[in-house]
Amino acid sequence: MNKKPLIAVAVVALVAVAGGGWYFNRSATPTDQLVLYGNVDVRQVSLAFNANDRVAELAVREGDRVRAGQLLGKLDTRTLVLRVAQSQARIGVQEQALLRLKTGSRPEEVAQAGAQVAAAQADADLAQQQLARLQGISQTTAGRAVSQQDLDSAQARRKVALAQLDSARKAQQLVVTGPRKEDIAQAQAQLESARADLALMNHQLAEAELKAPIDAVVRARLLEPGDMASPQRPAFTLAITDPKWVRAYVAEADLGRVKPGQAARVTTDSQPAEAIAGKVGYIASVAEFTPKTVQTEELRSSLVYEIRVMVEDKQDRLRLGMPATVRLQLSDTNGKP
Repeated sequence: MNKKPLIAVAVVALVAVAGGGWYFNRSATPTDQLVLYGNVDVRQVSLAFNANDRVAELAVREGDRVRAGQLLGKLDTRTLVLRVAQSQARIGVQEQALLRLKTGSRPEEVAQAGAQVAAAQADADLAQQQLARLQGISQTTAGRAVSQQDLDSAQARRKVALAQLDSARKAQQLVVTGPRKEDIAQAQAQLESARADLALMNHQLAEAELKAPIDAVVRARLLEPGDMASPQRPAFTLAITDPKWVRAYVAEADLGRVKPGQAARVTTDSQPAEAIAGKVGYIASVAEFTPKTVQTEELRSSLVYEIRVMVEDKQDRLRLGMPATVRLQLSDTNGKP
């Protein structure tokens, strides 16, 4: 009996069965869904200290969850603390100087100036009397009892006494009038400058602390205590887990079936039975992986467009870079979802 026809019949039967199975599998694929494949993506933040100094303390490590405003690290602030104390002392000096100018002369200072004027007046009167006495003697004795040198000395002493009296009176007027407005304004400006220096020191002291700007997860810790920090050297990399999305690519032929806000279901290989709800949040307007500027009809079908499916991962099951399957809910023939 010839076995070759039997073998041929068996092969044909197997092919028919396999073809039928493939056909039914295709028919079983939901026609109201578009299946895409992509990877989980999140935004990241690189945090660096705004000052150049030694790292004194780092409070978190990789994998730690941080809240907005949480302290992540500190720099060595001993030098800044001393500068702040120095600036505070300088402000105290300037405040007292300004207060002294605004208060003006004390009653005791006014009385002292008056006493100095009285003393200068007494000296001037005495010099005038001595000059008058010498002049009288010189006139009665025809210049024989008093020399011309004595008369000249008496006249000089009188002029000096009068000048000192004028100086004392002007000093008394300054004491009564008080400091000039310009002096008060200068002292006020110096005080404001000292306060600005203190505010700058306090700002630098605050910047010695690195705080989380948003709720996130520490992805990388790039510095350690003792390292020299600078604004150019990130200390941490934070992964922002909200929002979280899946980056996938859709073929040009299917692009018209994808709309913003379209419902989606996301699954992963680790948990294929537990889908995560999502929706289309972004559709790229420019194709990627373009072969060349001018495409033929055959090449146009190879173009793909990036989409982002925003997900609500409350249980934090999705990780950065994790492969994911996206199933988009399509509209039926009547345009209803």
